[in-house]
Amino acid sequence: MRDALEDQLQRRNISPGDFSELMIRLLDRGVLCRDESRKEAELYDRYLQTSDLVEDYLSVLQIRLLHEPRFNLLRLFPPGAEAPGLADIDASVHTGLRQRLSQQEVALILVLRAEYDKALREGEVDEDGQVMLSLEALNLSHRNLLGRPLPESAVERQHLLRRLRQLRLIRSSSDADPLDGEGWLTIRPGIISVVTDSALAQLAGDGQQPADGEGED
Repeated sequence: MRDALEDQLQRRNISPGDFSELMIRLLDRGVLCRDESRKEAELYDRYLQTSDLVEDYLSVLQIRLLHEPRFNLLRLFPPGAEAPGLADIDASVHTGLRQRLSQQEVALILVLRAEYDKALREGEVDEDGQVMLSLEALNLSHRNLLGRPLPESAVERQHLLRRLRQLRLIRSSSDADPLDGEGWLTIRPGIISVVTDSALAQLAGDGQQPADGEGED
């Protein structure tokens, strides 16, 4: 198998080391987006040259790869996960195939997906499929849809945004705080690939219920 792989790589002028770098990055991060950085652009283009080899390699591990050419995005889903993920917020959804998303992270991702869909309906999506959202609007939407505000601690709020940047779901300044009404973030189109329509519909249904338990865990 190794000899066959190296033979295929040689035909495409890709070294085994370069292929290994691509696979390690994918398995470690679980996501690759071409417009994130020069390095990710290089790795994404390398994937395009070796897509069949990458997918064969991952299939042995029962890992699913979602490729969204419109957004130059690759995302991995671990064995047993539904793609798109987060359909069941109690499922063992992993990022980078290693870390489980916290309930707060899942909740915020669902809210962002709802805001993205709203912008789609209203035609407020830019040519790159991205949506601008004020941090004030994010906090208000979180309260309206989930019946509770974002975490009180600024450190927790900034940690949430940092995790979502790592997942290539948003862009925001490193010191952005969702309770700072002056700030903005950008919701990236990859949000569609991690939240199913059924999960979004469930959120909309729940959001119509009175928030009697607001502020409770």
